[in-house]
Amino acid sequence: MRFLVWGAGAIGGTMGAYLARAGHDVTFVDTVDEHVEAIRRNGIRIVGPIAEFTQTAPAFTPSELRGTWDTIMLATKAHHTATAVRALAPHLTADGCVVSAQNGLNELEIANVVGAARTVGSFVNFGADYIEPGVIHYGGRGAVVVGEIDGRITARGDAIRDAWLSFDDAAVVTPNIWGFLWGKEAYGAMLFATALTNESIADALADSRYRGVYIGLAREVLAVATARGVTPEAFNGFDPAAYLPGAPEGAADKSLDDLVAFNRRSAKTHSGIWRDLAVRKRPTEVDAQIGIVVTLSREAATGRTTPLLSRLVELIHDIENGVRAQSLETLDELAATQTASDAVRV
Repeated sequence: MRFLVWGAGAIGGTMGAYLARAGHDVTFVDTVDEHVEAIRRNGIRIVGPIAEFTQTAPAFTPSELRGTWDTIMLATKAHHTATAVRALAPHLTADGCVVSAQNGLNELEIANVVGAARTVGSFVNFGADYIEPGVIHYGGRGAVVVGEIDGRITARGDAIRDAWLSFDDAAVVTPNIWGFLWGKEAYGAMLFATALTNESIADALADSRYRGVYIGLAREVLAVATARGVTPEAFNGFDPAAYLPGAPEGAADKSLDDLVAFNRRSAKTHSGIWRDLAVRKRPTEVDAQIGIVVTLSREAATGRTTPLLSRLVELIHDIENGVRAQSLETLDELAATQTASDAVRV
């Protein structure tokens, strides 16, 4: 296939390098001049325990790009989606599609710009980090799923899956891509909570003192998903049924144990959220990933509130703005909201 990969960072860089190595026609676009120049000069280098290789491919900044593509993989940060889609739209053929290889519910934003018929959803849960210009660390495998946002199984969905098999031989097509995306929203809320600290993902999720917080976050997200008629899907240790009302006692703890085990197998110890805060010192995707759930909860008008998610957004912004440090004390602030919410329910 012929792919335009818009955003050559952790996700787009890793997938695009594998696709190009397998013989697909891949062109990279990125807004970081130094990254584009490094790819042009030396190729894109994948490092880590999964594979070590360097792959050449054309690379451009958005202003330099010319031509049109049938398949554009969008792999920017969630909060850059609207800007990126408007920039890539002139490069999308009339019957082409944009595939969101991102975290969040960005298919909603993409469809608003290019139309639902030209929007394809995907769910990626592998671990990777942008290390420096031209270098991506691929630390751990995870679920790779593609699906039409209207639930159909189509030839283009199958074709994308077939191509992505050269990246991960377990890639699948689903008729329920929203189920995977909302499941990742719940797990993603937990990851944002772990990023309030400097603990690894596995160590943070294993800490029994904060299990109630992680479970509470997942339940708030899944309540909104249910209100929107979505059936969340399980993946890589995350079992949405374990957090829903009526789940057997201990089911949520078992799911968290499975998530701990999944993350201990990865060389990527900390989330991209943590890296944005601690290493790259830049804003996170919190508004686009977590804030949107709070907004959709209000729109659902179910009478349910999202106090934990709302407080999580505030605390992440406090760290971004230098008001708070990444520490267990900051996670304690979120735990206090959990305690207060439990008291109100009682």
